[in-house]
Amino acid sequence: MWFVRLALSRPYTFIVLALLIVLLGAFTIARTPTDIFPNINIPVVSTVWSYGGLPPEDMANRLVSMAERNAQTTVNDVEHTESQSLSGIAVVKYFFQPRVNEELAYAQITGISQTLLRMAPAGTTPPFVLAYNASSVPILQLALDSPTASEAQLFDLANTVIRPGLTTVQGASLPFPSGGVQRQIQVDIDPAALRAKGLSAADVSSAIGTQNLVIPAGRQKIGETEYNVKLNSTPLKAEELNDLPIATTNGVTTFVRDVANVRDGAGPQTNLARVDGHHSVLMTVLKTGSASTIDIIDRIKEQLPAIKANLPDDLKIKLLDDQSLFVRAAVNGVIREGILAAALTGLMILLFLGSWRSTLIITISIPLSVLVSIICLSAIGETINIMTLGGLALAVGVLVDDATVAIENINWHLEQGKDVETAILDGAQQIAVPALVSTLCICVVFIPMFLLTGVSKFLFVPLAEAVVFAMLASYVLSRTLVPTLAKYWLRLHVVEHVTSTSSNRFARIQRRFEKWFSGFRDDYHELLHSGMRHRWTLVIVFVAISITAAPLWPWLGRDFFPAVDGGSMKLHLRAQSGTRIDETAKICDSVEALIKEIIPADELQSVADNIGLPYSGINLSYSTSAPVGSADADIFITLSKDHQPTETYIKQLRAKLENNFPSVTFAFLPADIVSQILNFGLPAPLDIQIVGNNTAANRDIARKLLVKLRQIPGAVD
Repeated sequence: MWFVRLALSRPYTFIVLALLIVLLGAFTIARTPTDIFPNINIPVVSTVWSYGGLPPEDMANRLVSMAERNAQTTVNDVEHTESQSLSGIAVVKYFFQPRVNEELAYAQITGISQTLLRMAPAGTTPPFVLAYNASSVPILQLALDSPTASEAQLFDLANTVIRPGLTTVQGASLPFPSGGVQRQIQVDIDPAALRAKGLSAADVSSAIGTQNLVIPAGRQKIGETEYNVKLNSTPLKAEELNDLPIATTNGVTTFVRDVANVRDGAGPQTNLARVDGHHSVLMTVLKTGSASTIDIIDRIKEQLPAIKANLPDDLKIKLLDDQSLFVRAAVNGVIREGILAAALTGLMILLFLGSWRSTLIITISIPLSVLVSIICLSAIGETINIMTLGGLALAVGVLVDDATVAIENINWHLEQGKDVETAILDGAQQIAVPALVSTLCICVVFIPMFLLTGVSKFLFVPLAEAVVFAMLASYVLSRTLVPTLAKYWLRLHVVEHVTSTSSNRFARIQRRFEKWFSGFRDDYHELLHSGMRHRWTLVIVFVAISITAAPLWPWLGRDFFPAVDGGSMKLHLRAQSGTRIDETAKICDSVEALIKEIIPADELQSVADNIGLPYSGINLSYSTSAPVGSADADIFITLSKDHQPTETYIKQLRAKLENNFPSVTFAFLPADIVSQILNFGLPAPLDIQIVGNNTAANRDIARKLLVKLRQIPGAVD
């Protein structure tokens, strides 16, 4: 009650506060990141061990096993570890308990990894340590293509020019490029020439290693000038390494060029990327932290022209799989539905109250409550996403209650002949406690959401916070701003029916609505009376409907989150183990031909291949495909804006691929940003792992289990 008296005695204060909410809300909306989901902060730390040429068994036994065992005792709150060991590369992922101290765990893993180097094989380099979470997913791909540049040059430009130029974008993370070939200085040995000179390959390697050195020689002062002195021991061109001496026998010096040829070349290609059939280099942009997907991609698009100015003119950069389009469409859709709900709510209030003044007061309080909720959400670190916007859209209908009840009660007292201020005070006194209880009851409903754990907690707690903040703001505004506006806009003894000459049309509509509603209310009363007279008939009908609907329950299905159609597909294929990368590329050609037969050309925007193993363990750490060799490939399919349901094409492709390629296994992996985040880096919503000390027995169990899994209706891939 004192709140209302304060508002009536200091009306300008609360009007200014309302204007402040509008300004601060607009500023907050402009500064708060916008994304598809709240930031799902379930931390994972990944260590990437590298030792060129070391077999997978040795990577697992000599490096990975030590890292996993020691982490369980030296790193806090490790829930479990997972690892993947390949030839020369091993990735160890550490998953943590809730409420883990992320900074401390990261430091502990870094420290124990450095300690393990003493027990690792000689020459092992320190591991690369990565920290990320469920929201660190690909949001954009850059495809590089040039008619004149070689694959080595494309890779070099991507890695040394484009990648450093884009890493300055806040929230963007770029792993190593995919495809192309890595530039290396190659030494081609001539075995016959070596034997003739009595030398070995080790002699060549030693000669190059001992003479190709970078050694600072200090500074020299000569007269009034001071010079930097450097040893001329590092050739500026690869060809100059051919002139290095290897040995001198009987006064004859043997040079590198006599037994070998040094050239600027590339290592064996283990990763091949293509876009629409053309050899290319792919760069994946990952979202990190709480930065907005939309902002990241917009900033990348802004920086690309400046970066392209330093690249060859014929180099083309094509943007693929732009997730900001989907995020922007999803967020705009929720905003549009929320605005529509608010407009329909205002129209309904106008029809029932028949007063534009009362309706205006109520419709002012609703967006102010929404803005207060957004300000509070931003203050506690939440983003604007479909969950928070969904909570606000859900709250719009409930926000009407506080203001509507307050205005309706004030109008009732005005009809009793009271002056405006007395009507406001009496009306507020009658409903203050009931309205508070009603508001708190609605807020209490969302309390259980704060007890959720895992991904559910990060998804649904922001929704609950959005509703609670909006409801509390609505109650405060209905006790302060609403009485203030009522003091100036409502009139004595008037319910403010719209009967002015300029509003005769609306007056007729409003009278017709009231007449229709009165008839509807009378019919409803009669239906209730009829139900009471024939209560047993009503009970039997209700039970019969319930029994009839019960068999539909098994067909309804249950899922964690509704499926979305992002207009993209990610097809993973695995040929027989040991298949060469060029043969895998031929299989991809045949698969792409089948894709183009099923998907019409006007609906197919692009097809990109990523074949084989990535060059860097960083890419392997982020990958959801779990490639194990050159027989693996990912095919990214992007559909145009107007396309048939993606799931329809997936079903058609899955059926034909199994028939046409019986020796190849296929799986459709998460492609859109929603499914990638909710799957948390796994290739499917259901991920079965078989753990045991006997690898052969594990595989035998897996084969038997696979036979039974294939018999489950709906289980695929």
